[in-house]
Amino acid sequence: MALMPKRVKHRKSQRGRIKGNATRGHRVSFGDFGLQATQPGHVSAQTIEACRIAIMQYIRGEGKLYIRVFPHRSVTSRPLETRMGKGKGDPDHWVAVVKPGTVMFEVAGVSLDAAKECFARVAYKLPVKVRLVERQVGAGA
Repeated sequence: MALMPKRVKHRKSQRGRIKGNATRGHRVSFGDFGLQATQPGHVSAQTIEACRIAIMQYIRGEGKLYIRVFPHRSVTSRPLETRMGKGKGDPDHWVAVVKPGTVMFEVAGVSLDAAKECFARVAYKLPVKVRLVERQVGAGA
């Protein structure tokens, strides 16, 4: 089942722009290897779930997966063949806002080659360009 918030303060949100680079969540903190976004975008809850399934099928219980993004923002849509006006549409799906530098997924307990192969499968499913990053040893807090 796709991720979504249990409850929200505001049901509908404005679109806005994704400006700047990620200042939080841009380092590999939990696993050994991470998948880092190199461009901004919205990643839907369905896409996150598809990536989770792809990673779990590949690592097959020998490693651990950490998902570092959560879809907090709702995206609205109008019904098909509806005329202009009549207000904003109802919430359709949920997305995670991803800035350049955000680490989206991490894996632990796998080799570098396995992580490359695993994240290559996941990168194909994502709407943003990504790269593989390793945990920095002794790199501050």
